[in-house]
Amino acid sequence: MELRNDSTPPPATSAGVSVVVPSYNHAQYVEKSLRSILAQTLAPAELIVIDDGSRDGSPQIIDRVLKDAPFPCELVARGNRGLCATLNEGLARSRGEYFTYLGSDDAWLPDALRERVELLQARPEAVLAYGHFYVMDGQGQVVGSTLDWGVGFTDGDARRMLLVPLIPQSSTVVYRRAAVSRYGWNEQARLEDYELFLRMSADGEFALGPSVLSMWRHHGRNTSGNTSMMMEEFIAAQLQVADVLGINQEEIAASQAAIRFNCASEFLDAGDRWKAARLTLGNLRGAPSASAALLRLARLATPLRVLHWRDERLRRKNRERYRSVALQP
Repeated sequence: MELRNDSTPPPATSAGVSVVVPSYNHAQYVEKSLRSILAQTLAPAELIVIDDGSRDGSPQIIDRVLKDAPFPCELVARGNRGLCATLNEGLARSRGEYFTYLGSDDAWLPDALRERVELLQARPEAVLAYGHFYVMDGQGQVVGSTLDWGVGFTDGDARRMLLVPLIPQSSTVVYRRAAVSRYGWNEQARLEDYELFLRMSADGEFALGPSVLSMWRHHGRNTSGNTSMMMEEFIAAQLQVADVLGINQEEIAASQAAIRFNCASEFLDAGDRWKAARLTLGNLRGAPSASAALLRLARLATPLRVLHWRDERLRRKNRERYRSVALQP
């Protein structure tokens, strides 16, 4: 099924931004995602929503919302092919000078497109622009921000950051089409963006914006919740592009130790203390600092119920702190 609304030309303020929404079984979230695109202060030149075989009624919701779009939009509803294939299809179908995609469970704040495009226009050497983000729960309440965690996002040469690995979140990224079109997404990969980011880091800078403009929704079905898969995919992607980036064996070994050390924290949060301890103790050289290693060891020695109590307490405090930026009904 393909539905298109292109009777209205792109607004005069458009900077040629193509927006793609890959949709898959997010009926409870997709309307808010789309409404956040319609509310942008810089309207996209086009919006393409590709529903990848949803079985929860998502296409009907999408069709209804797109009728309110003041710019050209398209809904493609077809069988399931996977996220990377969907992104490649969206890239091929779109025409804007800039390209971005928003997950059907994520959202943008109103200035997201405008500020990222302005940053790319000011930074001709940058292949993409990105930034920090808010984390929201299944109800749309903000429970944290990467700014709170002291995350070391890099402005400029991104290779060292990516090898940690520290990866831009997809909802924050706007690409130059000419840059992303050189590669597209590896359809054999299960972690869609990492290999692409590694390859693009050899071509130009990653421009880091100062504002928090995106909202990533954390819920039980996130791909990022599959820590074992992510760890394997990080390592596989690095091996895939090592020659291209000139990564030597020593760098690969150091990076893989950092990957395993960082993933150990996810296993601990999930309650798998044994695996978390094994990965931590076997990869202490991957810790970013001695204090980070000591903090991890202290967490390993703390009862899980205490860790979960602390985490929930922090989430409650952040819900109150970020009440004004929560998604509106």
